[in-house]
Amino acid sequence: MLKKIVNIRLSTANWLILSFLTVLATACSISYKFNGASIDYTKVKTITIRDFTNQAPYVNPTLAPQFTEDLKDIYIRQTRLQLVPSNGDLELEGEITGYDFAPMAVKEDAIASQTRLTITVRVRYSNRVNPDEDFEQSFSAYREFDSNLMPQQVEGTLCEEIIEEIVDQIYNATVANW
Repeated sequence: MLKKIVNIRLSTANWLILSFLTVLATACSISYKFNGASIDYTKVKTITIRDFTNQAPYVNPTLAPQFTEDLKDIYIRQTRLQLVPSNGDLELEGEITGYDFAPMAVKEDAIASQTRLTITVRVRYSNRVNPDEDFEQSFSAYREFDSNLMPQQVEGTLCEEIIEEIVDQIYNATVANW
């Protein structure tokens, strides 16, 4: 009988400790934002992202629409900003200015073993709440691929990777303050 009382007391004590730790953990929580956004949502509520045009000498017809949609997606997914067609508190616009293939890693027979695809995007950022943060800047990224492959074979995958990197750069420059 004494063993049962001790077991009940131990389980009650364990229950009380667990309850106390749960209350302590929820009451003393620290909030972290893993998306890096540092937006004052009391002042900034909307964003306008205009369609980016392709002004590069070599035009990939799917690049500009894909870039614009991916740029919109990151702000929708990682912020609480509402996407509006015009007059947003924040505004992004620009154009793709470079889409270039260049030989890299030339071998001893003067033939390139690697080719580099570089995409460059010029961005104009306006912050109606804090105009000191406005800027115009070019962002670029590249990927290399085996020169034995035709550009059309790797273009889709490479463009996705490069666009993702440039979109991250723009996001970090505008709202992450990195």
